[in-house]
Amino acid sequence: MRSNPLAPWELRIGNLRVYCDVEQTLEPKVLVRAVGMKERNRVRIGREVIEL
Repeated sequence: MRSNPLAPWELRIGNLRVYCDVEQTLEPKVLVRAVGMKERNRVRIGREVIEL
């Protein structure tokens, strides 16, 4: 598998994608980096389109 250019973790819900990172500290945190819509081999985040 290729590494994700947006974040190490990707949550998939239908066409919706949530890209996040996890900080392993005393109080672990999940940091949401981006939320976008998947369209074939692209993800649209706001007005930006990212090729996967």
